[in-house]
Amino acid sequence: MSMKKTLAALTVTLCVPISALASDGADRLAAILEPLETYAADFEQQILDGSGQRLQEARGRMWLSRPGKFRWEVEAPYEQLVVSGGEEVILYDPDLEQATVQPLDQRVTHTPALLLSGSADELTDSYEVTRQQQGASETFILAPKDPDTLFEELKMTFRGEALDMLQMTDSTGQRTAIGFDNVRMNEGVDESRFAFDIPAGTDVIRSTQ
Repeated sequence: MSMKKTLAALTVTLCVPISALASDGADRLAAILEPLETYAADFEQQILDGSGQRLQEARGRMWLSRPGKFRWEVEAPYEQLVVSGGEEVILYDPDLEQATVQPLDQRVTHTPALLLSGSADELTDSYEVTRQQQGASETFILAPKDPDTLFEELKMTFRGEALDMLQMTDSTGQRTAIGFDNVRMNEGVDESRFAFDIPAGTDVIRSTQ
């Protein structure tokens, strides 16, 4: 999976046993996500092949305001921007001078970049959820019920109530790992974060699906 698909669309082993708790996974994940209104963080992203070799890495910042509003900025080494104001999603690539615009529909919300901005009920309805606990960390393993997704498995790791790591695996075994830092939850986010004026001269591709 390429960095662009990941944007359009998303270890330290402790000496304690890990228990998989499938029965309460969805309920526990919903309980963590339901109070979440806004979320902001810095991130570091790595794309690894099936053997664990690093293919790409990037860093940036993200903001979300539920429901449906999201901003994902990649600052280095290749600038890219994903913005959702709640009705459509814009993927802007300044190097290519290209913007892709598509509705914020069910298929688009299956991408990790917008996953957290949806409702907790929709999330747990769309995925089979298994919970693992390891010390102070909780990991939720999400397997999509709909095959029309960009990944086969998504892992969300929380420390306390804060999202610490997203790990996404596609059908080829390629894995995207996104670690979050400087997390701010339920603090005010300027609504202008979720708006973007496409620069003049940009090649705009609009999709209705």
